Amino acid sequence: MEDINKKEFLPQSLVAESINNPKILKELVNNLLVKEDTIRYNSHKVLLLVSESNPELLYSDWDFFVDLLKSKNNFQKVIGIQILANLTKSDTKNKFNDIFELYCELIDSKSVMTAAHIALNLGKIAKFKPKFREKLVEVLLNIDKTHHESGRKDLIKASVIEAFMEFYTEIKQKEKILNFVKDQLNSSSPKTRKLAETFVKRFA
Repeated sequence: MEDINKKEFLPQSLVAESINNPKILKELVNNLLVKEDTIRYNSHKVLLLVSESNPELLYSDWDFFVDLLKSKNNFQKVIGIQILANLTKSDTKNKFNDIFELYCELIDSKSVMTAAHIALNLGKIAKFKPKFREKLVEVLLNIDKTHHESGRKDLIKASVIEAFMEFYTEIKQKEKILNFVKDQLNSSSPKTRKLAETFVKRFA
């Protein structure tokens, strides 16, 4: 923990200790609200790794991360978006049911960064929460109905395609998704075009 304020800090170096020490884990969670960017950033990276490998350890902090979704700070929103998506794997109390709309509506956020992270992480949630898959597909396919200007929508669609890659083989609406992806082969975004090409080669 003494290195958490250093820019060269390696998040992986603290993961094992965090998993075995609840006090360190709690301190890292509290660090997400400090003003020092480096401490906040490094703590986020450690917690993200912990939430991927051992989501059950952060499940008790669910409401804390939900509050981050409501923050005016887009970086804090992204922290909430990423970690909550990982925590849905251990959502034994079905808490995601209560925040489904709050979470998904952020795809229409003023921030393109926030919208892209929502799109990307909906793919992860679709894997962990099968009963929401059909609804999540509709949220992703409706990206053109958001307020974002055309060029920015094209950027966000890269994350939409990545999300579909997470659970395409397990979804019923394959044709609808494939048609959406094929439409992105002529996207104004090079990244989106490349992902569309990869998707079509893999699944078509």
